[in-house]
Amino acid sequence: MMKKILSLILCAVLAAGISGCSDKSEKKVVVASKPHSEQYILAEMITLVIENGTDISVEKKLGIGGGTANIQPAMESGEIDIYPEYTGTGWLFVLKEELINDPEELYESVKDAYAEKYDMKWLGMYGFNNTYALAMKRSAAEEMGIETYSDLAEKGGDLVFGAEYDFYEREDGFPGLEDAYGLSFENMVELDIGLKYEAIGTDQVDVINAFSTDGLIKKFDLRVLEDDKMFFPAYNAATIVRQETLDQYPELEAVLETLTGQISDDEMTELNYLVENEKMDPAKVAEDFLKGKGLL
Repeated sequence: MMKKILSLILCAVLAAGISGCSDKSEKKVVVASKPHSEQYILAEMITLVIENGTDISVEKKLGIGGGTANIQPAMESGEIDIYPEYTGTGWLFVLKEELINDPEELYESVKDAYAEKYDMKWLGMYGFNNTYALAMKRSAAEEMGIETYSDLAEKGGDLVFGAEYDFYEREDGFPGLEDAYGLSFENMVELDIGLKYEAIGTDQVDVINAFSTDGLIKKFDLRVLEDDKMFFPAYNAATIVRQETLDQYPELEAVLETLTGQISDDEMTELNYLVENEKMDPAKVAEDFLKGKGLL
């Protein structure tokens, strides 16, 4: 009887020891996102390449309210390890630095500053730039030969422009564009931000302000015009990782870098469209895209 009790105790001790070792050896990172479609998709891509390419498990904290304002402090404290961010946001909002117009210079500057100030690493850019933009119906743009903001300034005098109220007030909105390009329109209309696409779709306006990878650009078949004088800052997206996390799991960098240069503006617009208009699950959209690229 005593042998049986001792045997049971030994089994319990061994089981506890094994369980303890398992807990200590668990490899896990926390991936976060802001609360909008594009960020959900990117965070799911990050999760998939990590879990497919390493033995590290991922805890997802997606759709964090307040976006960068709440994610950045959580990165600094170590509550979050990885998330997708935009160069313009990092430079202007987090670091509060003066605008750099050249996209490559901006990327290198924000990368260096984050490494020095926050001990965080910006990995390679995905390939798309979700910046402020001007857009018009593709058919009208082709008919009028308008591809750039300069073309719009030259040929758009008879067109109607629509934007939300604050775009007309901000110096980095219409007033700045007017100075940089000499833009002028037959009429300018104030629109609720949620009604801009409906307004251009029903020909109430001819040109709107937008974000360059909005899913509704595809739905309404719009052309995003080229900001040929680079008035708007670049918002190139990339993965940010805490350096401490990379030191702990150096294998992460190689798998995360597989996303570098893989997503064009048009591809990101399409992915956003699938989630926002076709109501597809962001995880499924991310998985299908990565498989199509041969990354899974």
